[in-house]
Amino acid sequence: MGGLLPDTEFCTQVGLALACGGLIGLERQVRGKAAGLRTSVLVVLGTQVFIWLGTTVHGPSMDPTRVLGQVVAGVGFLGTGVILARGGTLIGVTTAAVVWILAAIGSLIGMGRYREAVSITLITFFVLAGVRLLDIQIRRLTGTVEVED
Repeated sequence: MGGLLPDTEFCTQVGLALACGGLIGLERQVRGKAAGLRTSVLVVLGTQVFIWLGTTVHGPSMDPTRVLGQVVAGVGFLGTGVILARGGTLIGVTTAAVVWILAAIGSLIGMGRYREAVSITLITFFVLAGVRLLDIQIRRLTGTVEVED
């Protein structure tokens, strides 16, 4: 049995989960989305902890891929809950996709794939922020009405 404090690897993972979830969550929070800073951090952190548990607890029937599969299923259910149909238009699809990618980032962190987690975090941030700016410019040029996700 270990000491009272968690090991360095676990602390590193928790810190990275907070940073990655925080960056994406900050972008969502600034835009006033339902899944903002707290939700983003908690999805990445929760996923990281479940994956860490799945990869560190050993026994004859332990299979880390089963934990990953259950995380994917659970997050899919969570993401479905943020999609709404309003006036023939679906809203919340981007938020659902963000919840999905947050879980993927948490999974990468829980599996010790830190560079990949940071890379996907930065790509996600630039897709959310950069593509949004591009979308605004295109809508201005074409004169179409802006639709929120």
